[in-house]
Amino acid sequence: MRLEQYMASYATAEVCDTNAAILANGDLRILQPVFQIYGQCRAFSGPIVTLKVFEDNVLVRELLETKGEGRVLVIDGGGSMRCALVGGNLGQLAQNMGWAGIVVNGCIRDVDEINSCGIGVRALASHPQKSNKKGIGEKHIPIYVAGSLIQEGEWLYADSDGILISKMELSI
Repeated sequence: MRLEQYMASYATAEVCDTNAAILANGDLRILQPVFQIYGQCRAFSGPIVTLKVFEDNVLVRELLETKGEGRVLVIDGGGSMRCALVGGNLGQLAQNMGWAGIVVNGCIRDVDEINSCGIGVRALASHPQKSNKKGIGEKHIPIYVAGSLIQEGEWLYADSDGILISKMELSI
């Protein structure tokens, strides 16, 4: 089953409607609606890999060079609007390595290239300038993005309506 077909039965609005109890207790959270939609997959989901960087994308590349296995990279870029953390080359790398998607609390660039990639991408905005290359940041740690604490290994569900974070894989 293709990812889009899988997600068709997991519309975020439907997930919220059918999971009111775990939404109320915090096991299912909705990210604030601050992200723009990029990439060919408007709907995607998978287990989360976390990364915290600021205006430096060396660790982004390091993680995207590993097998994605349908996971979603969630990058806390500190909300910086001064440079891009992901560009067309990294979007293509993510697709080639089997990542389901990338969520960036920051900017991307090479929007036309990213929009041709067969993954889902969410970011605050686009910015033409590339990031620093110092290799500073932290992988696999809890991060705070769009009003929610996100832990490595939680599940992300995204579609045109929004992004959900779940403590466990959902079954409807």
